[in-house]
Amino acid sequence: MRLEGKVAVITGANSGVGAAIAELFASEGASVVISARRVEPLQAVADKIESLGQKVLCVPTDISNQEDVKNLMAQAKETFGAIDILVNNAGVLDKNLLGIASFETDDLDRVLDINTKGTMYCMREALAYMQEGASIVNIDSVAGAYGTGGAAYVASKAAMLGITKHTALVYAASKIRCNAICPGTIITPMTMNIDRASLDMQVMGAMMKHNDLSVSPCMASDVANVALFLASDEAKPITGQSLICDFGSTL
Repeated sequence: MRLEGKVAVITGANSGVGAAIAELFASEGASVVISARRVEPLQAVADKIESLGQKVLCVPTDISNQEDVKNLMAQAKETFGAIDILVNNAGVLDKNLLGIASFETDDLDRVLDINTKGTMYCMREALAYMQEGASIVNIDSVAGAYGTGGAAYVASKAAMLGITKHTALVYAASKIRCNAICPGTIITPMTMNIDRASLDMQVMGAMMKHNDLSVSPCMASDVANVALFLASDEAKPITGQSLICDFGSTL
């Protein structure tokens, strides 16, 4: 019960890493507020949490829509009285890992609107309800840390690392923490549904030179366990940090 009495808002919680985090946090005593765009799979996660006797609020949300985000955080506060933890997990991949010489402008706008701007909207609105001891955990990527990905995705995730450090700096005196997790390849429905035949082979070739493919990929539960630590009071001295979680594949 490492999160007993805490209220956690988790975006992108309808599957994969977000669902794993929501279920783990609930099992550790948190009241969880889960959001995503797709209603049916989101409700399925909520039903599973409720079946375990845990408190959950399901709020369908498009994080690229500022009004949706305001509604999400307001409902969390109204229902549970506070926001102690925010996990920014919602995100999208770019189109075909296209590199800097071939990325498409509309795809860049789409990825930045969700991954970067959406994350910032969530942080801005949640911080209005957060008090001393609160924790923000941004689910980033090794793409943001090392450039290993398509240009649009890398840009969006690198920006998240910057805003993580900025937020930690600004709120250090208030004892509100902000950290990022940078997983390598994760086995989730989103990553497994990539059309590999359409990928940018120049980008893929460069990535393979800097990635040990013999090392095990992350599972959603691996990332959830790291998020649990950063969200808990056990990590209260840690802020402004990014943790690479890839079993050493990019060393």
